[in-house]
Amino acid sequence: MEWVQSYTEFLFRWIHVAAGIVWIGHLYFFNFVNAHVAKTYDADSKKKVVPELMPRSLYWFRWGAMYTWISGIFLLAFSYYMANNMVPEGSTMSNGTASILCLVILFVAFFIYDIVWKAVKNETVGAVISFLLVVAVLFGLSRILIGRSVYIHIGAFFGTVMFMNVWMRIWPAQKKIIAGIKGTAAAADPSVVALAGLRSKHNTYMSVPLAFFMVSNHYPGLYGNQEYGWLIAAVIVLVGWLLTKFLYVKSASAAPTKIGD
Repeated sequence: MEWVQSYTEFLFRWIHVAAGIVWIGHLYFFNFVNAHVAKTYDADSKKKVVPELMPRSLYWFRWGAMYTWISGIFLLAFSYYMANNMVPEGSTMSNGTASILCLVILFVAFFIYDIVWKAVKNETVGAVISFLLVVAVLFGLSRILIGRSVYIHIGAFFGTVMFMNVWMRIWPAQKKIIAGIKGTAAAADPSVVALAGLRSKHNTYMSVPLAFFMVSNHYPGLYGNQEYGWLIAAVIVLVGWLLTKFLYVKSASAAPTKIGD
């Protein structure tokens, strides 16, 4: 029945937003606050604080990611795959075929990203390659999907990469780091520490444009431009990354710690 689907969609949207706040809130805490505070710890402080703080915060972080992603998949199904809201009228591709294609890209995206960042050691080069891949996906999807669907799916691709980063890269690495600090295992290899930090940083960069794409259905003036909507989305991604860079610079400055600021 229509009302059942409507209220079910409402429930998942509520879960999606609440869980997303928990997830991204902890992500920003780790990158903009804790990363700088941790640099001030001496060995004794680190051994006392980290085993208490990190398991607790990582619990909410990783499960926030899980519930955000699962509820997001259900929302995609309700609002796009089951609602015939994927392709323009007269398209030679069916809604079902377009849905399957997007789901395949959704799951493949992380592994392509993972391969790129394992192969490329220079962050600037990796960022350029990643941006060009995003632009290519945007352009390709714009040839077969309606603009609204293009925008929500590029956001879903970012969200899926972020989710898989949490569960497949950040959390496994953090378990080794915490065990090393507690003394229950050997100290984590520096490459493990670097991996956790880098992937958390990537998630922070992806989260800012993601926030726009998740609410992009409110801006038909942007996604509704069937010819250049993909280019507008690419600019939004770039602006989002530049804004994130500013936030990193701001968080590393002394200003945020001044009383009254």
